[in-house]
Amino acid sequence: MRLILARDEHTTSGYDLALVTTDCTAAPAALVARYAARWAIEQAFADARNVLGAGEARNRVRLAVERTVPFGMLVYTLIVIWYARSGHDPADIDDRRAAQPWHRTKTEPAFEDMLIKLRRTLIVARFSAGRPPQPTDEQIHAVLAAWDAAAA
Repeated sequence: MRLILARDEHTTSGYDLALVTTDCTAAPAALVARYAARWAIEQAFADARNVLGAGEARNRVRLAVERTVPFGMLVYTLIVIWYARSGHDPADIDDRRAAQPWHRTKTEPAFEDMLIKLRRTLIVARFSAGRPPQPTDEQIHAVLAAWDAAAA
């Protein structure tokens, strides 16, 4: 095993990264680059498991087991696409920083932020939607006549 310690010299936070690997042949810079390339993927898996609950399914049937995690990843993808196309508002980050001051350096929304925005949007749509238009008497009689004709 090998331990690699990395420090970002471009930030004042003194950010350190400790990587443990069994790959003893790759250069340290290559291992850090590999880790950085995988970070978004691993974060997506963690969000699907922990935020959406894809990791808590209690399936026993083979097909259900094979479908649960891919379905969770599909839902994750749809939420991210919805947020990117319709839900994103730069003020969301400002609101999050105001509500949670420990997020002072936050510049991008987390998946949880996207999910919260989608849930709020769905709740507003559900409770503020008007009543669907009611059929007219003529439409009701036309449907009843069609049913009578089909039954005859």
